[in-house]
Amino acid sequence: MKKYNILFLCTHNSSRSIIGEALASTHLSELFNGYSAGSEPSSEVNPYAKELVNELGYDLSKLRSKNWEEFAVYEAPHMDFIITVCDQAAGEQCPYWPGNPVTAHWGFPDPSKVEGSEDHKRQAFREVMIGLKKRLDILANMPLETLDSLALKEIHSKV
Repeated sequence: MKKYNILFLCTHNSSRSIIGEALASTHLSELFNGYSAGSEPSSEVNPYAKELVNELGYDLSKLRSKNWEEFAVYEAPHMDFIITVCDQAAGEQCPYWPGNPVTAHWGFPDPSKVEGSEDHKRQAFREVMIGLKKRLDILANMPLETLDSLALKEIHSKV
């Protein structure tokens, strides 16, 4: 069974894109290899995102904020799908992606900006995780070998 590489992009690659990487990599369909990166990577992964990723059973040693230039070189893993998960990254000039991957924007509010109690902050991260999981579930049930950018974008509107 072919596995599809998905690169999740968010400016700082510390929360939403990290959660996307872990969700794709641990998806029950076993169809995806998840990756994440950002245009201005943070110095560390957000602790709430790390907590959720740990609950998913994703290998925490793989977590680090990465610059998206790492995936724009010939030697990098070939991406089948590139999904921006923050509005800022969606509006930035992305590098050239080898292999002409299918692209889409699945925007989510930044959970790291949420104020309030620890439980309230954790809930904001969990909501991003739930939203990404729903979209990945839909994606896993589509004809991936023939999917185009328009169909990938429509997943966001179905949830």
